[in-house]
Amino acid sequence: MDRKENTIIGIDGGGTHTRGSLFRNGKIITKVKSGTTRIGAVGVGESCERTLNVITELCKQADIEISEVDAIVIGVAGVWLESEKLRSQNLMRTLARGQGLVINDLIVTSDAEIALEGAFDGGDGIITILGTGSIALAKKGDIPLGRCGGWGIELDDEGSGAWIGREGLTAVVRSIDGRGKSTMLTEKVGELIPSIDLEQPRTIVKAYNDGAFQYQMLTPTVMGCAEEEDPMCLDIIKRSAVHLAELPNALLKNYDKDEVVEVALMGGIIEAKTLLANLLIDEIHKNKQIKLIQPNGDAIAGAISLGHKLIERTMM
Repeated sequence: MDRKENTIIGIDGGGTHTRGSLFRNGKIITKVKSGTTRIGAVGVGESCERTLNVITELCKQADIEISEVDAIVIGVAGVWLESEKLRSQNLMRTLARGQGLVINDLIVTSDAEIALEGAFDGGDGIITILGTGSIALAKKGDIPLGRCGGWGIELDDEGSGAWIGREGLTAVVRSIDGRGKSTMLTEKVGELIPSIDLEQPRTIVKAYNDGAFQYQMLTPTVMGCAEEEDPMCLDIIKRSAVHLAELPNALLKNYDKDEVVEVALMGGIIEAKTLLANLLIDEIHKNKQIKLIQPNGDAIAGAISLGHKLIERTMM
């Protein structure tokens, strides 16, 4: 089969943004970007509705019907259990039918799994993803995927964008109370979020409860303060690098002790070559069993790759 003949939609539903691309005639011809489709943030119903909107917009831009798409592969942040995947797949089809739309082959899986596929073209290795959350996945042959992290900010996600923002806010309230050292972040948080009045510090709690901000919205500001050598923020970024390096190190148990394992780092904070990215690279280099590489492709490339495989399986 000539893969250029396939028409595939790949969607990367992250914790902050959702990206979709339509592959046709051997190349990506349309792209769409929208808000988060993370089920933990918006619920399964809203997640599916937003995802379907991305699909319809991609087809509209390409001037084709959804029924002309051979396969749709959707990676959604926080989707791991088979029951969760199946529920999303069924709801997607139900919503589509309600709009008179026909969906052919469809997969809903984790955004981390499509990223792993894209990073190694389906081959072996470890990815560490730093975004709103933090997670690492390991692949070796046909053994089940190894996983570390990805528990969500409520339980863990140490080193992630949300964690950095939360730690920054903790530093601010400790400073206000006099329990911690002062930080330039305090004033910047007041500027960033209009509903916060530093003369009335409890407005921080109200602003968070009212949904005026999420932890990851503070992350760029924390990182900016760290680059200005604010001690409290710099400490947060250094601790983040240590926590993130723990993820691939923990997954080395899936490989032989004398085996050099390829590790790819992915996520917006890595791609932006931030201070944290540099510190994380230095931290990972301390483990001689790890060989850092550039990923072959991103999560969208992984979704398109899985789409080709899905089509090939159905043709067998």
